[in-house]
Amino acid sequence: MREFQKQFKSQIETKGPFELARRYAYAYMDTIGERNVFPAEQAIEGLRLFREEAFPDKPADPAAILNMLHTAGSPATVAQTGGRYFGFVNGGAVPVAVAAKWLADVWDQNGATYMTSPIASELESVCEGWLSGLFGLPQGTALGLVGGTSTATLCGLAAARNDLLLRMGWDANGKGLFGAPEIRVIVGGQAHASVFKALALIGLGKDRVCVVPADSQGRMIPERLPRLDHSTVLILQAGNVNTGAFDPLEELCSAATQAGAWVHVDGAFGLWAAASRTRAHLVRGLEKADSWSADAHKTLNAPYDCGIVLCRHRNALAAAMQATGAYIPPSSHRDGMQFTPEMSRRARSVELWATLKALGRTGVDALVEGLCQRAQQFARGLQDHGFRILNEVVFNQVLVACETPARTRWTLQALQASGTCWCGGTVWNDEPAMRVSVCSWATSTTDVDCCVQAFVEARAVASGKGGTA
Repeated sequence: MREFQKQFKSQIETKGPFELARRYAYAYMDTIGERNVFPAEQAIEGLRLFREEAFPDKPADPAAILNMLHTAGSPATVAQTGGRYFGFVNGGAVPVAVAAKWLADVWDQNGATYMTSPIASELESVCEGWLSGLFGLPQGTALGLVGGTSTATLCGLAAARNDLLLRMGWDANGKGLFGAPEIRVIVGGQAHASVFKALALIGLGKDRVCVVPADSQGRMIPERLPRLDHSTVLILQAGNVNTGAFDPLEELCSAATQAGAWVHVDGAFGLWAAASRTRAHLVRGLEKADSWSADAHKTLNAPYDCGIVLCRHRNALAAAMQATGAYIPPSSHRDGMQFTPEMSRRARSVELWATLKALGRTGVDALVEGLCQRAQQFARGLQDHGFRILNEVVFNQVLVACETPARTRWTLQALQASGTCWCGGTVWNDEPAMRVSVCSWATSTTDVDCCVQAFVEARAVASGKGGTA
């Protein structure tokens, strides 16, 4: 033990590992624009160094550890912090927020309670107020920081379940769900997979929900909404993962409010429309909901990972997430674990605060609008070259197809292999499509033009492979 202490203290005193990591990080930043957006086969093959290495018997040299990550690890990364990655709605990262995350990593704070990290607690409180104001949510709205929207949705729905049951005289925390009154769940026909996962995890069963038909863009059709009542959870969508379309929140939230139902809005990337002067109409009525989920690491471009749950019923969220113990003394300060499933967790509030402060209200507005404009540029450029755009480009999503399903599939394969840009595939209305998600501040008009040309070249490759059927 003493030998480890001696070695580690020396590393801190000399700063050797940290200086080396800084050098490698700067080299990565400097070359991000030149890298394949998705790693080449040679880079993937290089990962064998990690896979084939046996667990070492003796401590390894810090320089060798970092060098292995730099030489074999960096080439096998996805260059999503550049301007030509459009897969999975993965955002870029605001530079100062990355720097703040570096600093917070050195702090190595546990964000569970005020006593484990006063700074994490204070910044969570600040972010709670800032985001409530940015989104136009009711005063007193509670915030919890988790890994991503999947967990944030679970938190919101757990609060909904418990609160509705409590209104019907049933304490789910104490009695569990056996014998509990029935909770009705209503979702749209294009609800995200994470919604069904969350419902299954909290015992509301993905197979027993009522699914409301969606229109051609994936929006829930209000006229097909069944009767709502005080035992109902209505789950709406702000930003369809394929088309970017938004459910008509104003109409649906108003109907739910009148009936006493709980509304949860899944807004992983689309909730940020509320911060845009030109896109806020897409989420009109948002403030009438009861809970919301979003990702800061998507549209806001905070570093990974930072999911957000917001709930107007502060006590309901805290009751659903509660954990007590003799070793956890009650605090007069904010304890972040009151609003999330995790107790021990990293201090995500640091980089979230840094991102919001770096952008400010006008910066968030400009960022959102810029992403939408680049998506529209993408759609125009692809249309000009004969591609079909399958959606109304209202936000940052573009659905693209060639003239035949086979050519679409081959084009996507060639595009992903090109290294120039990367987007994912999907199926829309039983037809294969390419999904372009514009999510990074770094994406420029030049990047879009370059990527449109990459689509054209990939389609030509597809034609040569017989992708015409």
